[in-house]
Amino acid sequence: MTSPQPPQPRADGDTLPRHVAIIMDGNNRWAKARGLSGIRGHHAGVEAVRAVIRRAAERGVETLTLFAFSSENWKRPAAEVNALMELFLMALKREVKKLHQHDIRLSVIGDRAGFSRAIQKHIDQAEALTADNTGLHLVIAANYGGRWDIAQAARRLGERVAAGELDAAAIDESALDGEVSLTAPVDLCIRTSGERRISNFLLWQLAYAELYFTPVLWPDFGAEAFDEALADFAGRKRRFGMTDEQLEAQGA
Repeated sequence: MTSPQPPQPRADGDTLPRHVAIIMDGNNRWAKARGLSGIRGHHAGVEAVRAVIRRAAERGVETLTLFAFSSENWKRPAAEVNALMELFLMALKREVKKLHQHDIRLSVIGDRAGFSRAIQKHIDQAEALTADNTGLHLVIAANYGGRWDIAQAARRLGERVAAGELDAAAIDESALDGEVSLTAPVDLCIRTSGERRISNFLLWQLAYAELYFTPVLWPDFGAEAFDEALADFAGRKRRFGMTDEQLEAQGA
């Protein structure tokens, strides 16, 4: 993995994470508490996604990665999975032009083979449309698992070794970092709903991440809650194995 860098000081004295990753959890519990169906909770969650994307772009976050659908989520009831796929396709159709208008680049990471051809086509079109945008990089992790990501990277390196293109002795952290789905290390990982685990999300990229857990259910997590997470991050001291004295000497 590329060496993590200290976060950049902002002009207002704040410290901003370059890469924020969010495990969006609590849609079903939010709906159940209101006597609504689970899918209503997922629809409400889309509004939170919009709010957080806007806020991340306003604050100058470089990369925002959202865990939309894990490889384990296929185990959920078929009706819920089908509804989630319909919601994903609808979002790809309706939201991408808005992202493009705001100079946001969209990438989707995960095993696309598990999705319908219609979803795969709209992912390709969305990525192509926004490829040259220079604002916020929005990454959607869908049918994604951290172990799958690392295993796929290892397989690709193994194939290069078998083809004589790479010496096995040359495989190091940098080589693997170049093969995982997302090379940007995560600075801040947020999980909503009170759960305190990372659930197979970006295992490689989270190596040096600060973890932030909040009891707020995802549909209620908006711009203000996002700002609170950034403020918490700004108050932490990230040493990356060094001492306080070394950080001070570097001006960190």
